[in-house]
Amino acid sequence: MVRVKICGITNLDDALAAIECGADALGFVFAKSPRRVTPALAKEICGMLPPFISKVGVFVDEEANSVDEIAKKCGLDTLQFHGSEDPAYLQSFKGAYKVIKAFRVPKDFEPDAIKGYDVDGILLDTYAEGKAGGSGRVFDWDIAVKVKDATRIPLILSGGLDGGNIERAIKEVSPFAVDVSSGVEVAPGKKEKDKMKEFIRAAKGR
Repeated sequence: MVRVKICGITNLDDALAAIECGADALGFVFAKSPRRVTPALAKEICGMLPPFISKVGVFVDEEANSVDEIAKKCGLDTLQFHGSEDPAYLQSFKGAYKVIKAFRVPKDFEPDAIKGYDVDGILLDTYAEGKAGGSGRVFDWDIAVKVKDATRIPLILSGGLDGGNIERAIKEVSPFAVDVSSGVEVAPGKKEKDKMKEFIRAAKGR
């Protein structure tokens, strides 16, 4: 069964609602974004979560020491990187955390771009000029299939997913997991429970 991450969590109510709807992981954005949270707020939210929920920190070209400090403070178990981080940088976190490397996918994206990355997951998101993620647009899923076929690293599909296209996305790509943010929101950083419920139901085939 596909795993579901609800990203861009900014408050406890949304976090608990996402879990109630069946989310496997919650994402907290520490980079420049309308959904950015402070480490203090993320720590408060994470401290109120039940067990067996993965807590994911999203970073963009952050200093390694800062990432580690935030991760320890908030009790994160997974780190997701959306910048220009190279394999050596990511390797420094292996063992202490699960590591996900995100790639923005333009029309000419080649699977060879992921070579050399020894990570726990590859996340593919839509390329949008000037944005590290959260574009709300889909990309060519044929590229995702090619990437999945080219590596044994678990594939996480993101970019413009919502309750209307998630079943087709899973059917066409068969990813390990899916990652959604704007597709289950009423406003940036504010989730809607009914949208999360429908998305997760469709993603998991319930």
